Amino acid sequence: MAKRAAPEVNAGSMADIAFLLLIFFLVTTTIEKDSGINRKLPPMEESEEDVIIKQKNIFTVLLNGKDQLLVEDELMEVKDLRKAAVEFLDNGGDGTCTYCKGLKDPRSSDNPDKAIISLKNERETSYAAYISVQNELVAAYNQLRNRRALEIGPQKGFKDMNFVEMQANYKDVRFGGNKSKLKEVIDQIKVEFPLKLSEVQ
Repeated sequence: MAKRAAPEVNAGSMADIAFLLLIFFLVTTTIEKDSGINRKLPPMEESEEDVIIKQKNIFTVLLNGKDQLLVEDELMEVKDLRKAAVEFLDNGGDGTCTYCKGLKDPRSSDNPDKAIISLKNERETSYAAYISVQNELVAAYNQLRNRRALEIGPQKGFKDMNFVEMQANYKDVRFGGNKSKLKEVIDQIKVEFPLKLSEVQ
């Protein structure tokens, strides 16, 4: 009895199947985008003279390699940082700030325009700790700006609208209010409480 030859497996369409699977996974897979920090660098100034800043107008925040927070050389929890930053920014120590509601301590910042928050981290600092500290500092500015927006908003025709809502409405194409007036209010609040957050290397 003669031996039968084993039938060959037709592998001609395997390349087509693999190619179709590759296309399927490329189309259905979602690629996550890395999210960064939304920051605009200030424009370069062509000034050759040195700016002298009083030490009392600088609020130093340091994150060490163990993710410990040092504010003005004292240990602090992240949850207390926002309150401390608001007290510093809203101090109004020189009496020129008519809208400041702080303690007017002459040893602290003179004016929100002169107050600078200096944030420094070490190389070993974790990214999560750095972002949480930065979020608290930006939230301190937003808290003061929201308060100011609720104070001057009704006079300008924007009742019960805080600063964050004003910015959102200004960007919203469906907003039916006066956008040019809204822009004036936003700009005024940004001048009164300018975001001066210096990130030191």
